[in-house]
Amino acid sequence: MAEILIAREHPPHELRAAARKGELERLRRGAYRTVPDGETPAGSPRASAARHRALDTVRAVHAQLRARHWFSHDTAVLLHGLPVWRLPTVVHVTQDYRASSRAAADLRRHVLPVPPEHRRLVRSLPTTSLERTVADCVTTMPALDGLVVADAALRRGLDLAETRRLVATRYRGRARGLLVLDLADPGAETAWESWLRYVALWRGLPRPTTQVPVTTRLGAFRVDLGWPEHHVLAEYDGLVKYRTGGLGGDHDPDALRIDEKRRGDAIAEATGVIPVRVTSKDASRPEAVAARLLARFPAQVQRAARTHPLLARPR
Repeated sequence: MAEILIAREHPPHELRAAARKGELERLRRGAYRTVPDGETPAGSPRASAARHRALDTVRAVHAQLRARHWFSHDTAVLLHGLPVWRLPTVVHVTQDYRASSRAAADLRRHVLPVPPEHRRLVRSLPTTSLERTVADCVTTMPALDGLVVADAALRRGLDLAETRRLVATRYRGRARGLLVLDLADPGAETAWESWLRYVALWRGLPRPTTQVPVTTRLGAFRVDLGWPEHHVLAEYDGLVKYRTGGLGGDHDPDALRIDEKRRGDAIAEATGVIPVRVTSKDASRPEAVAARLLARFPAQVQRAARTHPLLARPR
């Protein structure tokens, strides 16, 4: 874990000199972190490095703040170890006092009470509880971002009834928040699987089943998403697993391609259905993905499908 150094505790000129030498990395005004020998932040996988930097920035903010605070919203999501659809660019804290107008641009303060039952210590940092965190997120985030958080939190054991109760007390974002909680599904095992399900729901398709079991000549498999009653299946195909070294040093992408082809063929033989496959490259074209899904359904479902008025276009 990187060491956090705060300017008020060290000579500023020494910190700036170390940063110029590459020994330290500036996280925010007045805060730096150490860079381990032989490693730079850019040397890690991009998504992992960005997440670690975001977490170190949270630690830096905690070291700099003098007043009582709790990390909340998508910052709390990171601390709880849950996925986010997009990495937060600001640190969210909830406090019971109003800060001065000179607050830093990378710090978002929320003036709200945090009762004892909503307080947790996560990674040794004061953080809102899982239920409070999800309630904050689904009422303030775009629906897709909130769904990614809610899906993952349900897998973690979220108390859904308590979270619904918290959302129902909100003045803003209540309708969207309750809808997202109703649509949440612990069967979505990755943020991209949540995205694929969201696209289907946004387009007005019936609610799908997650992790559809399929028994084949090669054994039992699970398909990410499906509408068994309509003989429609869909899967998200992560491109990283087809890159050399994408999943570790022993990872063989060519062998995996062969295994995936055999698995896909076996599923098609057992069900008579070829799953709709999407990748991260489809993220910028949700209409095209929705059209591919819709085309697999019978005419009466296609005619009834209407874009959901409370679900914004995924982006």
